[in-house]
Amino acid sequence: MKRALARDEASGAHSHISPQPGSIKRREIRFTKMPPGQAEKAADLLAGMELLQVALGTRERCLTVSYDLVDYTYEGLERALRNLGYHLDNSLYCKIVRAVVYFTEETQLKNIKEPARLIKKSNEVYIKAYQHHPHGDHDDTPIELREDR
Repeated sequence: MKRALARDEASGAHSHISPQPGSIKRREIRFTKMPPGQAEKAADLLAGMELLQVALGTRERCLTVSYDLVDYTYEGLERALRNLGYHLDNSLYCKIVRAVVYFTEETQLKNIKEPARLIKKSNEVYIKAYQHHPHGDHDDTPIELREDR
C-alpha cells in the first residue's frame, strides 16, 4: 500500500514523454536525526519502485536515488516521502539545493514537452519582421508619379 502511494506521488504525469539525453538524474535525499533509521526505511520502501535505483548515501542519514526525469522528479519523490511521514533535512543549504533542483527539473521537463522547432524555417520570422519594419527601401511616392510616361 505504501509503495503504491509513494509511486503515485513520486511519478508525475510524464509517461507520454520519451526519454531525452541528460534526463537521467542522480540525487541525494537527506533526512533529519530524529526519528533514527529513516534513510534505511525509505531505501527499503523506494527500492520496490520501478525504474528507480536506490542506495544508502555516503553520508549518514542520506539516500541516493537515480531516476529518469521522464519517470520521476525530485520534488515528487520528496513529497511522497513527506506524505508517508518521513522528516527531510530542512537546513538552509538543503532548502537552497531543493529549490534549484525543483526549478531545473521543471524547466527541463517543459523543454522536453515542447515540440522540436524547425530551425530551417526560423529565418522566416526575421523576414516578416523586416518587411513590417520601416527601412530605407520604402518610397512613399505614389506609383503613378514614379512611373516614366
